[in-house]
Amino acid sequence: MDATLIRGSGGEFEIVVDGRLVFSKKQLGRFPETQEALELIPS
Repeated sequence: MDATLIRGSGGEFEIVVDGRLVFSKKQLGRFPETQEALELIPS
């Protein structure tokens, strides 16, 4: 699996896996914890 960082703007932070949004700072109002982010991305 490849990961790509896409620079955003306006404080947005999202994790998208295979075209599916799995985490959104805008929706939850917070950044993910490191372990939480790693668990959202399949290995």
